[in-house]
Amino acid sequence: MRLTLVAALFVHPGREADFERFEAAAAAVMGRHGGRIERRIRIGARTDPGEPDEVHVVTFPDEASFERYGRDPELGALSGLRAAAIRRTIVWRGADVAS
Repeated sequence: MRLTLVAALFVHPGREADFERFEAAAAAVMGRHGGRIERRIRIGARTDPGEPDEVHVVTFPDEASFERYGRDPELGALSGLRAAAIRRTIVWRGADVAS
């Protein structure tokens, strides 16, 4: 069963370039495990620091693919860049609902 994730990402101020580098590299690793960022939604002018900078809708073919992505050594090698760029992440697991 396809896995859908919704992620709220909070970027360290001034680290937007690091965030973009991390996202590009992580998306490449994700793709090797069948994962894909379906939508990237950048939040406009924020007045509340509790609001994320971006929201992503991500899919994987199944839970096992997502777990393999999480254990991928290449993703692990990006942990320093991720920590420098992203101050907080919230992830929700969901499923598509028929319209």
